Amino acid sequence: MAVVAAPSAAPVTLTATRARERSITAAALLVMVGPGVMVMLADTDAGSVITAAQSGARFRFAFVLPQLVLIPALYLVQEMTARLGLVTGQGHGALIRRTFGSRWALVSAGTLFVACVGALVTEFAGVAGVGTLVGIPRWASTGTAAAALIVLVLLGRYRRVEHVGIAVGALELLFVPAALLAHPHLGAILHDLGNPIHASSGYTTLLAANVGAVIMPWMVFYQQEAVIDKDRRGLGLRAALRSARLDTAAGSVITQLVMVAVIVATGATLGATQRGVALNSIGAIASALTPFLGHDRAIVLFGLGMVGAAIVAALVVTLAGAWGISEVLGWRHSLNDSPARAVGFYSLAVVGVLAGVVLVLLAPNLVNLTIHVEVLNACLLPIILGFLLALERRAIPAELRMRGARRVATYSVTAVVIAFGLVTAAVVLFRLG
Repeated sequence: MAVVAAPSAAPVTLTATRARERSITAAALLVMVGPGVMVMLADTDAGSVITAAQSGARFRFAFVLPQLVLIPALYLVQEMTARLGLVTGQGHGALIRRTFGSRWALVSAGTLFVACVGALVTEFAGVAGVGTLVGIPRWASTGTAAAALIVLVLLGRYRRVEHVGIAVGALELLFVPAALLAHPHLGAILHDLGNPIHASSGYTTLLAANVGAVIMPWMVFYQQEAVIDKDRRGLGLRAALRSARLDTAAGSVITQLVMVAVIVATGATLGATQRGVALNSIGAIASALTPFLGHDRAIVLFGLGMVGAAIVAALVVTLAGAWGISEVLGWRHSLNDSPARAVGFYSLAVVGVLAGVVLVLLAPNLVNLTIHVEVLNACLLPIILGFLLALERRAIPAELRMRGARRVATYSVTAVVIAFGLVTAAVVLFRLG
């Protein structure tokens, strides 16, 4: 009987073993989820929301298709960033220093510092705009946000920061019910999906703004360091890469769907009745949507959505700047270190937040300040993405580099993003002049 029973028992054991292996593999893939989602939520920041709202108000649903097309662009660039971090075990600034030398590392650090301060100004301006909607003074709203960010960073621990960041950033999903409450006409959306191109300078300018803002300089520094700082004990490189790709892909889809939701909400309302209305701030957006959504809904949905977008972006920008500069200077820079062990890193984070708040409080016109920051980011894109592509070719083993169609696609996407970013900068500078 024992001889007969043996064959039937073996398959059961093998099946159970395979099930456990699949379970372990799935759990391993989820270990790295977080950096990609968080950086992508930060990508849909205050400036991006205003750009999407303007796109919907002026051209209804014509920009839905471009936002969907931008999903692979985001994925390709940020996946390359995560791969560099996982394979080399070094952040972006440190890797530039190791590969190209200290001088180029200082160039990258200077670029990052300028980009981060500018981005923090944009995010705090968004917070101030929401505060104004509900009668909170600029100093109170930005001061409270800054204090919360500083406390969160100083408490340390990467996991805590990531969990809080994603939770706050999830407020952006409130733009989705706003889009549904706007009652968009499916036929109109399908029509504009099939006819997305408009022969006008206004359309070209907004297209350049949407594409140019798809990659922010600080996104590269953040995700490359975050995949290192995140605890991945017991996870092999191949599994970590698969998980990081899943994480980045999910984040790319989420952030672009949020942008689509903003376009649909404004396109179904303002795009149908008030085309050309000026939407230069979150207050202007909420006020314009009030007749369609109601006063309370407009403020709650767009106000809280903007708070989520601005705060998670400010958190990511703060850490990206502190990480990048600390790497170049050779300082300890892990969130898993206490402030006493990484004094320089935490000091940079605090100084960055305070600098952003001070500039917002002193600026007489937040809209013009935000526009100048967008131009600055566009001008810095060639430097950031140029370093990224060069590192991918020189800093990791040949078998893990891009090749074939993927390499062609990534280089093409990068070139398009840089070109549109520079077009945006040129157009805005011409108008300001």
